[in-house]
Amino acid sequence: MLSLLNPFNYFMSPFSSMGESSDTTDRLSKLNEFGTNPGALQALTYIPEDLPADAPLVIVLHGCKQSAEDYDHGSGWSELADRHGFALLFPEQRRFNNLFLAFNWFEPRDSCRGYGESLSIRQMVEQVVCDHDIDRQRIFITGLSAGGAMTSVMLATYPEVFAGGAIIAGLPYGCASTVRAAFRRMCGRGGPTGQQLAARLRSASTHDGPWPTISIWHGSRDHTVDPSNVEDIIRQWRTLLKLRRKPSVTHLVDGYPRRVWSDAKGHELLEEYSITGMGHGTPLKTGGRNGCGSSGDYMLDVNISSTHHIAAFWGLGATKTVH
Repeated sequence: MLSLLNPFNYFMSPFSSMGESSDTTDRLSKLNEFGTNPGALQALTYIPEDLPADAPLVIVLHGCKQSAEDYDHGSGWSELADRHGFALLFPEQRRFNNLFLAFNWFEPRDSCRGYGESLSIRQMVEQVVCDHDIDRQRIFITGLSAGGAMTSVMLATYPEVFAGGAIIAGLPYGCASTVRAAFRRMCGRGGPTGQQLAARLRSASTHDGPWPTISIWHGSRDHTVDPSNVEDIIRQWRTLLKLRRKPSVTHLVDGYPRRVWSDAKGHELLEEYSITGMGHGTPLKTGGRNGCGSSGDYMLDVNISSTHHIAAFWGLGATKTVH
């Protein structure tokens, strides 16, 4: 029986062969200095050759028991960066912070603005922006599982930094503040009401807009992070963005249902993909047109590239989804 005191046994545990990256990695380079680093995280980057000035930046957060290199290899983000000319930043957890290399998305000291891991990630972003002349209006963040939950943290606590975010198999901001509560929320039990979640998102910073656009991806058969968390994330952001309850558009993309909420001017602010029949992981299309990445544990080839579609939603050179 899994211990309630350690939800990360349940959070992508089969990555037993994966661990912290060494100083020498396949494609990524270590960022050695980036502020005070109160969360004691590592940082790696991928900067394509001849990166133009004012290029976009994407921050990518790995899942539990993954390294930055693992997740890049599976998701294909550096492949897309080469194709379309944007920089990548990969925050990476360290084992002495979390035995299972999961970001501590539920810990108050790591999930509040100005503290812990969230501040470390903010400091990394600032360093890369300054080092590579990044366009501050085109900074985006995405993550899987514990990284998806930490993406929710960053979007809530530093919304002025990000133009958009993509939460893959993650959880809403402010849904847990203890290990036991995190485990329950992952299983879809208990937790704050929709109204409480919306209030926690709004009070996470003093920012008053404009807000990041939000993309949500989740497998309908995810038994690690229950799909009920999707509706909580939608409700949380739909309330903040003052969007109607009913989606503006519902249609199929690559055979999977996509819901979109747009503002009065028709701008798409919130989208959600339900990957029917898929378990816990990142949806991939590894071959053919618009394919990238490599399948493996929790990197699931289901004939839709979340990496490609997320980049397109953010306007990063890929072909935008049409309906």
